[in-house]
Amino acid sequence: MNHYYNPVHTIQGPGSVGCLPELLKEMHLPNRRVLLLAWGEKVFQNQVFSKLIEKEDKFKIYPKVFQESNPTVEQLFDIYQETRTFDPSAVVAVGGGSIMDVGKSLCCLYGNEITDVNELRELIKKRNDHEPKVRWIGIPTTAGTGSETTCWATIWDPLKDAKRSVENHENYAYAALVDPQMTEGMPLKLAVSSALDAVAHAAESYWAKGTNCVSKALALNAIQIIMTHVEDLLNGVPEAQDAMAQGSMLAGMAFSNTKTTACHSISYPLTMHYGIPHGTAVSMLLAPVLGMNAARTEGLEELLKALKVADAKELKKRISNILLRSGQPNCLRDWGVKREDLPHLAQLGITKGRADNNPVEVTPEHVQAILEEIYMDTAEEK
Repeated sequence: MNHYYNPVHTIQGPGSVGCLPELLKEMHLPNRRVLLLAWGEKVFQNQVFSKLIEKEDKFKIYPKVFQESNPTVEQLFDIYQETRTFDPSAVVAVGGGSIMDVGKSLCCLYGNEITDVNELRELIKKRNDHEPKVRWIGIPTTAGTGSETTCWATIWDPLKDAKRSVENHENYAYAALVDPQMTEGMPLKLAVSSALDAVAHAAESYWAKGTNCVSKALALNAIQIIMTHVEDLLNGVPEAQDAMAQGSMLAGMAFSNTKTTACHSISYPLTMHYGIPHGTAVSMLLAPVLGMNAARTEGLEELLKALKVADAKELKKRISNILLRSGQPNCLRDWGVKREDLPHLAQLGITKGRADNNPVEVTPEHVQAILEEIYMDTAEEK
């Protein structure tokens, strides 16, 4: 049977961020305290947020900037320690995936007495103890993660060589405001990396073991929108931002029910150990994983049509070209990955809940072969 559930009140389109004050009122917050977590001080200059900070709507706002990418358990603990005495009854997360991850994680941490990083680490490991005490609203400023419509968060633990997940089905956002105007000024590299991350979310949702008819429909629509307008994005056409915002949102809604698969699983150590932007890492993996999964992907023709390619080989060429045109390396070697590290990275690329969600079994040997495939630019090898 097909099951799909996503309770997020989603508002998309230019100017949608203006709905925030009314949404906060609808939440009937007991103490009207709101943690406003943002990627930079510039966010607070936006008229909507500045009025909230100035208490024009009678909310008590704690504005907090968080600028780290790929948040670690140590960074999460620090921000928890700083903000817990404020006792917010809502978190508004304004930024990319890292901001969303921290914001929704905090919702599950408040109400717990956590004295050090090790206690936090152990709490995260206890997957059944992540019931949120606080609700949150997501306002993305990148178009790719879809995190505003999912209930889990990624927290990195490089000291333990691990990627951890805070998740609970009660931790979906109260609302998501997907306003393309909030993505204006995003650097091209980040815009492209984010867009390709959304394509990977959608494709992986499409073939995941837990896929369903609703997620598949959302995934195809997301891929179609992004791959149709990615050329406009590369050429700086303003309308592309709205298309990317729509595609990212739909992809997030798709994988909110299915989770991701091998692309994300294999990508985590590439980001953690070599700093390859998450969206770039998963995009390089998309073609070889598609090739591996093709025979087990129901509706493959529809997926290839949405991707606008004939097969995995053509997809690799297209993604490589998009990365290069956005000013990013398109292979592991050019990101500084050492070939002798591939066996270790292959071992780390088996992530529970992601690799085992792939329609084809994924072993370290499979992962190493995939890493070898994207180690050098195919054209250069020839």
